[in-house]
Amino acid sequence: MKAAGTFKTERVITTPQRSSINVQSSSAAVLNFCANNYLGLADHPTVVSRATTYLRQWGNGLSSVRFICGTQTIHKDLEAQISQFYGTQGDTILYASCFDANAGIFESLLTADDAVISDSLNHASIIDGVRLCKAQRFRYANGDAQDLDRQLERARDCRVKLVATDGVFSMDGNIAPLRDIVEVVERHNAVLFVDDAHATGFLGAGGRGSGEYAGVMDRVHLVNSTLGKALGGAAGGYTTGSPLLVSMLRNTSRPYLFSNTLPPSVVGAAAAALEIVSNEQTRAPLLDRLWANARVFRRRMQDAGFVLAGKDHAIIPVMLGDAKLASRMAEMMLDRGIYVVGFSYPVVPKDKARIRVQLSAAHSLDQVNYAVDSFIEVGRELKVI
Repeated sequence: MKAAGTFKTERVITTPQRSSINVQSSSAAVLNFCANNYLGLADHPTVVSRATTYLRQWGNGLSSVRFICGTQTIHKDLEAQISQFYGTQGDTILYASCFDANAGIFESLLTADDAVISDSLNHASIIDGVRLCKAQRFRYANGDAQDLDRQLERARDCRVKLVATDGVFSMDGNIAPLRDIVEVVERHNAVLFVDDAHATGFLGAGGRGSGEYAGVMDRVHLVNSTLGKALGGAAGGYTTGSPLLVSMLRNTSRPYLFSNTLPPSVVGAAAAALEIVSNEQTRAPLLDRLWANARVFRRRMQDAGFVLAGKDHAIIPVMLGDAKLASRMAEMMLDRGIYVVGFSYPVVPKDKARIRVQLSAAHSLDQVNYAVDSFIEVGRELKVI
């Protein structure tokens, strides 16, 4: 793995997560351009304060799963808050992570008489979740509604046909074409499930994710997402959807039944983050900064000659191809005070190595421009541009 450039090491951070951090391998502060901290809420004073308050008031943890003695009023309150955030008459179930939510949904809801039709670039947690169920499996080309139509036709005799897609494909920064997908799903009387981990909180006018962005929120049946990215950056995931389906998950989803409940501090932080995102006055400045930063970064990098993936998202992959080149460029960027990471096989396909840059509302325009200047300097030195 080391010879191929695919061996991964962990850099150790010695400060809270924010736009400027310290790492053990660097004597000076570095700018972080690889966190899922899209809104900068990971160390937001309101979020931290609420977490501290809940810790003192409700304790460190429950030492139990939800159905035994692990449900406090704050857990039910957060589930109701999430449901209200989506503006539906649905219900919400909390998990320790979105990975757990994806691990629990397919096995609980699908049988051998059913089918799951999955996008070819879905997140590993969806892939693993699908492997746990007995449903027939079909796969369609990434974001290709026509191929989805063909796969649904192949599955026409199945009892339930569940279409699964990421709302945003995190390695590429591409937003799923949900409007096209919804049309196909409805034509086949299928069910649509969306993993919105890289969309919740900041995509769409109200931050409600890819469904809102595409104008089809009310036509998506199930949404899984995370509290560990834009919504405070700690941990936790959830499924939101019809009360009947959520009730089924409460009774049959193994990650829910056999994992400890979310710690009170995480619940408090998530509740505070949701309040910030739900309020127009606090949400709008964050979204304005985030998207302004993304536009500047993408425009300047393209003008400099870099090959970029994605569109209309805060994830902007710098495509390099070679794994060793991606690793070397990330090291040289760190020497210039920019923390980014090279991604290579098996995280991404072979010969598709890249540096995935993630913009945040916490970044200043000066920090964004310095990052671009550093990329240009290193890119020229490595003959990337």
